[in-house]
Amino acid sequence: MGSTSAENTTGENDTTTGVGRRSLIKRSAALGLISVPTMSFLSACASGGGSENDDKPEAGKRTAENPLGVNDSAEMEFVLFDGGFGKEYAEDAVKVYEEKFPNATVEFSATQKIQSTLQPRFNQGTPPDLIDNSGAEQMDMGVLVGKNQLTDLTPLLDAPSYDDPDTKVRDTLRPGIVEMGQFDGEKVWILYYAYTVYGVWYSQKALDSLDAEYPQTWDEMLAVCEKAKKKGMAGWTYAGKYPYYIPFSLYPMIGKVGGTEVLDAIDNLEPNAWKHPAVKACFEAYYELQQKGYVLKGTPGLDHIQSQTAWAQGDALFIPNGSWVENESAKVIPADFGLAVSAPTGLDSSDKMPFGTIWASGGEPFIVPAKAGNGLGGMEQLRIMLSESSSKNFTSKVKSLTAYNGGTDGIELTPGLKSGVAALELAGDNVLNPRLQDWYVQLQKEKIGVGCLGEMMAGRLTPAETIKKIQGFADEAAKDSSIKHYKHQ
Repeated sequence: MGSTSAENTTGENDTTTGVGRRSLIKRSAALGLISVPTMSFLSACASGGGSENDDKPEAGKRTAENPLGVNDSAEMEFVLFDGGFGKEYAEDAVKVYEEKFPNATVEFSATQKIQSTLQPRFNQGTPPDLIDNSGAEQMDMGVLVGKNQLTDLTPLLDAPSYDDPDTKVRDTLRPGIVEMGQFDGEKVWILYYAYTVYGVWYSQKALDSLDAEYPQTWDEMLAVCEKAKKKGMAGWTYAGKYPYYIPFSLYPMIGKVGGTEVLDAIDNLEPNAWKHPAVKACFEAYYELQQKGYVLKGTPGLDHIQSQTAWAQGDALFIPNGSWVENESAKVIPADFGLAVSAPTGLDSSDKMPFGTIWASGGEPFIVPAKAGNGLGGMEQLRIMLSESSSKNFTSKVKSLTAYNGGTDGIELTPGLKSGVAALELAGDNVLNPRLQDWYVQLQKEKIGVGCLGEMMAGRLTPAETIKKIQGFADEAAKDSSIKHYKHQ
């Protein structure tokens, strides 16, 4: 998923030379020299995304070195989400592309404003060739797939891997990565590059100072939070301005308590899915944290950086987050912090799944637009990024795993990464992957996250009121014929 932010930063590759048609349109639009339609992104998708891209280069010759048949002199444009993982790993992979195709021009930029930056480009029918579609302004993946805005990445997955011509790219990936990119059927629309461990992050040093173990039941959780409170430390904080971080620990707790079928019913927008007793019990548990004063005061007004900083400074013990937090908070986490992640605490021994049940899945969704000028170049850039060397570079620089199944040999794992690997080992087969955030971005982020969970954790809605509101939003989405619907097979 990647981190979110309200700031916009862009960075051009200094080695970029030449101006292609897409660059000309983009820069002219930015200068106000041409008018850009101001229709919403969703309406742009509904209309098919504008005119056909008429400057697509001819494909190159397929060879052992160039199995996708990339035009070796065509411009390739890559727009990255500039979030918790930074942009250095991608810039390094771009250099490999440039070395491989010295006659090609690569235009690389990074921004935190993915939708507002790229909306005019989709409207014009001139999108980039490769996009890291992540962050607060992530474009709705379900809409993109439903309106045929994306390129099927099956040719990439069936191409020889960068390191071994006898092994397909798909056979080098972690379990579940290919399936995550599918929405309905065999086609793969998205390649999730990072492999994220979601859960409850904490300081082992702080936990030790309380003479406490990580709580496995909710009674133990409340006891630990009470101990922390007596020492002037809040039990929890979270990204109050982006409360869709709360599900990173709440959803797998629901799955642990009620079983995977509860989360599947929620993903499928089934009637009354949110009224399941497991949902009610988990909502009431989280609400209890708020009611007993175990949530850091002022949390509803904090963004992700502010909440992470307060947590790193010892103001709160636990925070729901993804494994990018280690890199994103590296400057504020003390050297002796003992960064660790755990699977969510459950209710009690009646839970359907064992302690250790965790949410882990692909993060940082990369897409190649259907109207990309050089889609084969975008896929080749991804093939490079899925090599062992690029994967190791990512892991060593940003303290997170990639979709490449390996890439940790010879790397000294950081505390958070080591803890994440241990959590995956403990989980075994009990790894959950809720799809709501992929299939229905607006529903998950704005309506459920900001509109409901954020209100409940601020004490402005009761669990019963929250469940009623969320079920109403889910029912609306299920009945909305303008929304493409997806279901677990």
